[in-house]
Amino acid sequence: MAGKLPGAFDANEPTGTLSDKDLTEEGVPAVLAATRVVGPITTKSEFEIFAEDEAGRPMAVYGRQFFDQVPTTFAPLAGAPVPSDYVLGPGDQLQIRTWGKIDLDTRVTIDRNGQIFVPRIGSLRVAGLRFEQVEGFVRAAIAGLFKDFELNVAMGQLRSIQVFVLGSARQPGVYTLGSLSTLVDAVFACGGPSATGSMRRIELRRGNRLLTQIDLYDLLRRGDKSHDASLLPGDVIYFQPTGPRVAVMGSVNEPGIYEIGQASTVESTLEDAGGLTSLASVDRVLLERIDHHSARRVDEFQLDASGLKHSLGDGDTLRVFPVSPRFENAVTLRGNVAQTGRYRWHQGMRISDLIPARDFLLNRDYWNQQSHLTPERGGDPFAKAPEPGTTDLPRMVNAPRNSDEINWNYAAVERLNESDLKTDLLAFNLGNAIDHPDSHDNLELKPGDVVTISSQKDIPMPVESRATFVRIEGEVNAPGLYRVQPGETLRALVERAGGLMPKAYLYASTLTRLSARLAQESEVRQSAEQMSQELAARYAAAPAQGTGTNADLQAQFASQKELIASLAAIHPTGRVVLGVKPDAHGVEDIPEFPLEDGDSFFIPFRTNTVQVFGAVYNASSFRYAPGKRVGGYENDAGGPTRQADARRMFIIRADGTVVSRQSHGQFWRTDFEKLTLLPGDSVIVPPRINAPGGFLQQLPMITALLSQTALTAAVISTLH
Repeated sequence: MAGKLPGAFDANEPTGTLSDKDLTEEGVPAVLAATRVVGPITTKSEFEIFAEDEAGRPMAVYGRQFFDQVPTTFAPLAGAPVPSDYVLGPGDQLQIRTWGKIDLDTRVTIDRNGQIFVPRIGSLRVAGLRFEQVEGFVRAAIAGLFKDFELNVAMGQLRSIQVFVLGSARQPGVYTLGSLSTLVDAVFACGGPSATGSMRRIELRRGNRLLTQIDLYDLLRRGDKSHDASLLPGDVIYFQPTGPRVAVMGSVNEPGIYEIGQASTVESTLEDAGGLTSLASVDRVLLERIDHHSARRVDEFQLDASGLKHSLGDGDTLRVFPVSPRFENAVTLRGNVAQTGRYRWHQGMRISDLIPARDFLLNRDYWNQQSHLTPERGGDPFAKAPEPGTTDLPRMVNAPRNSDEINWNYAAVERLNESDLKTDLLAFNLGNAIDHPDSHDNLELKPGDVVTISSQKDIPMPVESRATFVRIEGEVNAPGLYRVQPGETLRALVERAGGLMPKAYLYASTLTRLSARLAQESEVRQSAEQMSQELAARYAAAPAQGTGTNADLQAQFASQKELIASLAAIHPTGRVVLGVKPDAHGVEDIPEFPLEDGDSFFIPFRTNTVQVFGAVYNASSFRYAPGKRVGGYENDAGGPTRQADARRMFIIRADGTVVSRQSHGQFWRTDFEKLTLLPGDSVIVPPRINAPGGFLQQLPMITALLSQTALTAAVISTLH
């Protein structure tokens, strides 16, 4: 490879740095000392800043992104095939092989005089020959001395050439490139034009003449490399200053800043910008222009044949607007409907044309529920009903139901009043419009109308108008999910469910209600927070009162915090105590209780057990015996343990009521233990809780919480 000028750039060498001594007074490199371009251009021209202010967003200069990381992605190819018109010069290497009357296998390099030396043949001047000519030339030279031989001449290592990159290049200087390099190779090697350099006027000068000029837009946009040319040593690549620029904004595929020619039009510039997007409007485009460096003016026109021929000048801003989101022949249906969206409008269209039937509004969840007949939580849909007290009753019937009931009494049409551009709201009775198309509620629609369907949740309706569903389960003739008629009570609904079965135990029946559960959950949270605050306050004051050692106080505090956390985790069922008498046995004994949507009424069969839980030696369920009292069941369980707090025993009756020894001061120990229990009752013996005075005053609240939950081992474990 031929030597390169001191400090010149070799495109195949690693990255170097540019020091202050390599710069002229103007700050431009005299020669490029192995400098590689890294990172994007950060300098912005005045027009770039102006265009970004107008657009309200960054505006890229088209083509610049191709050079932002050029040195790490681009290098001239050294192993490319040698074209037949390649001109040999000093530094090129030839591989010469002959066989027959003369055998040769030699590599020769063209010296600076343009000659090669071939053993047994002599010196041959080959510089200036094209590659396609060299084999014939060498063959003729050998044939003058030898006969009957075969010859093959191939290119070996190619020479390097030095070219000059000048003008508004990103990194002007002297570059050492491979001899197969072209003008485009040199443009990429130097990082392209500077912030003020032209993308469209890059010249290749050889000697005192202009050899070719390349437009990078042709290459980058259309892949046109027809003006590219091979380089020779001493060539000059000159970057002209940037030409006129325009900014293209809005609904084009590649918004940005574009360099234009002298005869550029809106059509040619939009083509450079990738054309219009699918959302672009051809009805209106805005052209802002700086007129003779003195004033700004605006021109507005359509992108028709005439508009596309508008000429553009330096500093122009072309803004393409998107089409209006308004639909000229559609109405919109939204709200509590199966499929929101736009529907085609036609002359004379009315509500009944948009919504032909009531079931047109049923959503996908409704039909999905109807298609799946298995219970909501899986398993046998006819499984045995749960025992009293369980919190999660399986659904006997998974009847499909719209999650948000439609408000058939009210819907509305939103319509733009074109006179004052305000929105008019036209209310109508949805059910009447569908069922009676000739009624005044069946409004005529106009293009752009928005029909909104509300749910009963969106706009609360009178109780009589709401759809109310109640689940009846257990010992009734026809358990299931029933829609409650306006004013229908619990007793009437049980009668509609076929009445009671012979083994129905009305006293232990359970009515659970969502609104009650939410209220109970709120009470649990508030009570637990109050207990936590009181506990912290009492223990903070305990050391000053000398109520025990610090270690004892810490142990008590930790134990009671754990108890409060366990109680706070209790999930109320929302049970409503109905006050049914113990000897109730007929439908007439069920109270005339009003129902709410989502209520669940469970009637168990008559049980024959009584439960004893808590701090006893044998917590278990015991056979019910008529007339047997608390003391008897307490003895069956082995009596209270040493950790028991017998003074705070309480009973949770099968109907959900609570009888507490502490809360009923009139009961002495013997009186409480003489209370007669009924089937399904539970006796709770809590453990002793050591706490500063007053903390155990919360125990009535604790028993109330327990009465609102399921009497399962998981809940009773909070008392241990």
